[in-house]
Amino acid sequence: MSRQVTVAAIQLEAHARAAFTQCWPRICTRIREAASNGAQLIVLPEGTVPAYVIGHEPVDVEILQAALDDVQSLARSTATVIVYGSVRRTAHEQYNSAYVVDSDGSVAGYADKCFLWHFDRSWFAAGRLAAPIPTSLGRLGVLICADGRIPTIGRALVDRGAEMLVMPTAWVTSGKDPEQLENVQADLLAQVRARENAVPFVAANKVGVEQACVAYCGKSQIIAADGTVAAFASQRAEQTLIETIDIASARAPRTSLSNPPTAPVRDRDLRIAITPHDVEAGTIKETLGADELIGPGTRDDAGLIEKAAAACVADDLVSDPGGLVSYRLSGYRLLIWRSEFEDLTWIRTLARARALELRVFIIVICKGVVAFAIDPDGAVVCGTFGGFHVASFLFSPLRTTQTAVAPATDIIEGLERASLTPA
Repeated sequence: MSRQVTVAAIQLEAHARAAFTQCWPRICTRIREAASNGAQLIVLPEGTVPAYVIGHEPVDVEILQAALDDVQSLARSTATVIVYGSVRRTAHEQYNSAYVVDSDGSVAGYADKCFLWHFDRSWFAAGRLAAPIPTSLGRLGVLICADGRIPTIGRALVDRGAEMLVMPTAWVTSGKDPEQLENVQADLLAQVRARENAVPFVAANKVGVEQACVAYCGKSQIIAADGTVAAFASQRAEQTLIETIDIASARAPRTSLSNPPTAPVRDRDLRIAITPHDVEAGTIKETLGADELIGPGTRDDAGLIEKAAAACVADDLVSDPGGLVSYRLSGYRLLIWRSEFEDLTWIRTLARARALELRVFIIVICKGVVAFAIDPDGAVVCGTFGGFHVASFLFSPLRTTQTAVAPATDIIEGLERASLTPA
């Protein structure tokens, strides 16, 4: 049986820590407005209190408590559940956290950011994965920003009973293209996190610039359990998204997670040809200068498996957010996925997400239809179409060793740390 919840994601203009007390009343007004427009669950960005870039000076606990008091009063007076990003202080540590305040004004719980990003680790301690937080609207799986890059974090929250994934975030952008503020979570992974877990996903981000060196991409989102984007915010303007979403009891498909043998180290670059059709391998390899050709059947796999330390994976493993993690942690750098799914758009999206989040190359072959390859940045590097039955690409193992996705932020470390979290 399903039920409906009206959700608001409040996208805020970035503010500096020094400006927090000045900005806070306006933020509280935005919360009231969202509630008056029917929102039952209201989500605010990461680092709303007092800011994201806080520096090394400890945050005054009185400021944190005063903000929490205000949110509790707002939740009580509007009968809404409010999730907001805040510094959390203990006697010995400082965390990048999200508080969940229930509709009666009580603190339902909090979550600490597990996968710290770039300068986060300069002033925050890494958190441990929290259990889903029970509220009057259901059990919320709360994760913060870069936690969404580690597929097993969302998986664990849902497998422990979360009915919705909620993310206060501070998605940043490099400024590479000022016309299109890119962020891989906003542009790709958020939809995958919803669909692979069969639960809605809500992310509230910031816009603008903080401390002249941190730019935000906006693009707050409310996503249905099937990965459909129900609401999507601007990349530059403050905005409140409000959407009614379905909370269902359906469970995401899971597979038994295996521990493959450790892959041998292979450092040689290879030219690999791929095809969804049965073709004459010898002629094709000679024409393209390819070391190996991989087609719809498995008869040609042995050579590539040996030369590249590749592994073959099936639909169930790729669909499960934890299915390929053990392969990456066992040293595999190239995965061959022969898919029987019919939705080519979803196949491509899922392959891009897996390659990106694990920093591996993935070859996808849909027999008789299409073949393509994805690099560790999640980009399609070659693919077949129409009469172009064979494509080729350069597999460079060195690229898969470049696992730092931001300064001092290593994706392998994040995957290993998440894998140690008890279920």
